[in-house]
Amino acid sequence: MTTTTTRVQAAKAPPRGHANTLLRAAQILLAAVFAVAAVPKLAGAHSATVMFSQIGAGQWLRYLVGTAELAGAIGLLIPRLAGLAAAGLAADMAGATIINIAVLRSAAVVMTIPLCAAFTLIAWHRREQIRSWSRPSRYSQQLLRQVRQPAGRSETSLTGQDTTP
Repeated sequence: MTTTTTRVQAAKAPPRGHANTLLRAAQILLAAVFAVAAVPKLAGAHSATVMFSQIGAGQWLRYLVGTAELAGAIGLLIPRLAGLAAAGLAADMAGATIINIAVLRSAAVVMTIPLCAAFTLIAWHRREQIRSWSRPSRYSQQLLRQVRQPAGRSETSLTGQDTTP
């Protein structure tokens, strides 16, 4: 018996084998890097406060960026959140690239551009995880069916028991 896989089915299939292992290893490495990078921002290290003063947006931005980077690092380690975390960190690195070029005129773009590309690649490979967040869960679908069902009809409840009076 032969099995035919359509292009749509192949796109929905999770990454397998070596590619998934490499992707997971990259996520772990990048999570460690961003957890370490977030600490000085949240702890108020002198270098971080000076840099964010130069940006001119205030120290609230330092806390926001530090929190986003730490949350992204944690999210990369949680399989269900990895795609969203990578997308968020890609946006963070895109913003950092713009700030480094336009405001700070820093050579840090040599790091922020490849990091943005890496997070974009991870988010793209984890796109099914990201899409799953926009779909209702089975539990919420079942709740909606019960709410929409006219009175008097029997249907099993969320616990699997008959709800007929």
